[in-house]
Amino acid sequence: MGGLCSDLKGGRQGVANSQHTAFASNQRGAGVNAGGGHNDAVDTFLRSRGVHTLYTQIELSISASKLRDMDILSKSDPMVVAYVKKRDGQLEEIGRTEVIMNTLNPIWVQKVSIAYQFEIVQPLVFRVFDVDTKYHNVPVKSLKLNEQDFLGEANCVLSEIVTKHNKSLTLHIQGKNAHGGIRNMGTLTVHAEETVVSRLAVDMTFHCSKLENKDHFSKSDPFLRISKIVESGGCFPICKTEVIENNLDPTWKPVCLTAQQFISKDNPLIIECFDFDNSGNHQLIGKLQKSVADLEMLCQSKTGANFHAPSSHQPDNMKVLKSQLHVQMYREKTQYTFLDYISSGFELNFMVAVDFTASNGNPRYPGSLHYIDPSGQFNSYQQAIHEVGGVIQFYDTDKSFPTWGFGGKLAWSGVSHCFNLNGSPNMSEQVEGVNGILAAYSSVLQTVTLAGPTVFGPVINTAAQIAGQSLALNQNKYFVLLIVTDGVLTDLQETKNALVRASDLPLSILIVGVGGADFKQMEVLDGDDGKRLESDTGRVATRDVVQFVPMRDVQGGQISVVQALLEELPSQFLTYMRSRGIKPRFAD
Repeated sequence: MGGLCSDLKGGRQGVANSQHTAFASNQRGAGVNAGGGHNDAVDTFLRSRGVHTLYTQIELSISASKLRDMDILSKSDPMVVAYVKKRDGQLEEIGRTEVIMNTLNPIWVQKVSIAYQFEIVQPLVFRVFDVDTKYHNVPVKSLKLNEQDFLGEANCVLSEIVTKHNKSLTLHIQGKNAHGGIRNMGTLTVHAEETVVSRLAVDMTFHCSKLENKDHFSKSDPFLRISKIVESGGCFPICKTEVIENNLDPTWKPVCLTAQQFISKDNPLIIECFDFDNSGNHQLIGKLQKSVADLEMLCQSKTGANFHAPSSHQPDNMKVLKSQLHVQMYREKTQYTFLDYISSGFELNFMVAVDFTASNGNPRYPGSLHYIDPSGQFNSYQQAIHEVGGVIQFYDTDKSFPTWGFGGKLAWSGVSHCFNLNGSPNMSEQVEGVNGILAAYSSVLQTVTLAGPTVFGPVINTAAQIAGQSLALNQNKYFVLLIVTDGVLTDLQETKNALVRASDLPLSILIVGVGGADFKQMEVLDGDDGKRLESDTGRVATRDVVQFVPMRDVQGGQISVVQALLEELPSQFLTYMRSRGIKPRFAD
């Protein structure tokens, strides 16, 4: 096959469990993977072409009650127009319902579709109109809204809807009365449904026999790449195995494919076997075309399928090779989505740790990274807390957040690498809401003396202790620690040890680097290169729990800090839940 399949370079750090979640698979085409980490095959392809992330589609069903009656001889004929409020405050229309005749309690059939993006706040505006009788035969898309009677509007954030147990949210419709004041004009109920094709997923273990040797002084280093055929006739990579060195009869770790990837069990897939090369110019050993149903039959019959390769004499013709693909294990399972967990009562609990080392500069002077601008413009610390907290707060029911500082010296103690951000040695480390975090941060700057060095271990261990204690009580909480720092770590190995221990807990660590320091150490902590962290005792992290973003890399760009930072969080959440067999509450 040509096109997309032959255009993508593989990598040694292939992802065995490189399935996409239903959250991501019909979205990003990539990036967020159910089994753990990015699928580098897909990500490399997308990013090399500047393809933007895609997201899960949500359908909104809308109903209303006790609408204002604008008609004299009958009841209103209502229609809803839905908008997303963009970052600049402008409204972007995303859909319209149909017009329902003569009712103040409409239940609209026409759904409004929106791409749900976990990593940003998506404000929604619903405006209700009474459509004039003379326009009833006009398509709703053609209606001029300024010619209709405005009944009022309702506002919410999309994540407020999807986090509800029944994915339904009832809002007050507000409009202006005759005196210009605000009055309630009835209620609007919005229900969200994730447009998931199927929650079916398939685990498979692949084995190859009698592979052709492409190396002169050793044996081939094979890996498999699986691609789906798209309507245009090309194919798109969906999964890649790890590389097995020096082996002509390899058996790879199990891979998982979701229904969002293969569409249906009868949809053809292209399976290619390559000999890995460090240069990225991998040699094709052979390829074949099989559907998931075909692969299931191979497993049941315990037979192999022959690879094909271009003939050296006639490149347009394919010759049958002795090399064969075998399916040693085939198992179907239900793959729950991120929203399945969230809507059934699972929470993301937010925690924050702020760097108060001397390298930030004296907070009293504008050159300091901790300088509080009298104009109200946020510094980088405030921006990171405001943006990340602004998203995660909707997934935390009590909005009571543990917050700490590190690297500072307080009046009642020496230098501390984990002190309460609210500035008290006796009070709880928790503050109320994102505004509470920002207020505690501003307040402690009046009393803390910046010191050092930059040490992460204590705050990670404290967060891990909270996550561990919660786990002993229930399984429906997942913790997210945001660390905002300007410095280079002095306890790199201790931090690795703490992160390896944390990888067994319901915890993710988000790190924002502010200022102009060299953050190469932070990139080591982030497992995006496929290498998992290792403790000083040789223990390897069970999963990647860190995402690092330098503020300078995203400032002024199209992507916000929070988007860059949170893009892996749903996959880390799902990796933890699935690896422990934790199901949504509604599941059997």
